[in-house]
Amino acid sequence: MATPYTLRRASTPSDMAQIVQRHGDLYSKEHNFNKDLAESVAEEITTGFVSTHDPRSERCWIAERNGEFVGCVMLVKDSTSGSSSDCNCAKLRLLIVDPSARGLGLGQDLVQQCTRFAREAGYQCIRLWTSSVLTAARRLYKKEGYRLVREEEDQTFGVKLTAEFWELAL
Repeated sequence: MATPYTLRRASTPSDMAQIVQRHGDLYSKEHNFNKDLAESVAEEITTGFVSTHDPRSERCWIAERNGEFVGCVMLVKDSTSGSSSDCNCAKLRLLIVDPSARGLGLGQDLVQQCTRFAREAGYQCIRLWTSSVLTAARRLYKKEGYRLVREEEDQTFGVKLTAEFWELAL
């Protein structure tokens, strides 16, 4: 059976703007995050991606259905892993699935796309940050073999939440 969506690599400034806007809209609506803060964080991540992007080791994928944005994910080099010469890790960033595309396996496909590419690029692990309120994402990460390595209280998005740091050994 064909998937009801297609994946493509993000390639335009409008792709990045779409990612920022969708993050602000979705997280403010579903989790009461401050929309401006959510957009600001997504914009900082996408700007960093555009300015330092190395296509051999970093990717961003957009999922579309009938030409409409329904999700995305980004895999970037973990700049914090540069401090440890024995670890070459990537970061999974900005995973989002539009409510209209949930239940189709899209989130799993996006995470698996990151894992495949990370292995091809020679990374030793993938790290990510999520929140305890993002239960579907947390279930997906656990199913894909990620393990929770640390938790801390956080108010980055204008609400009190538990930030979680997960890691997948490759």
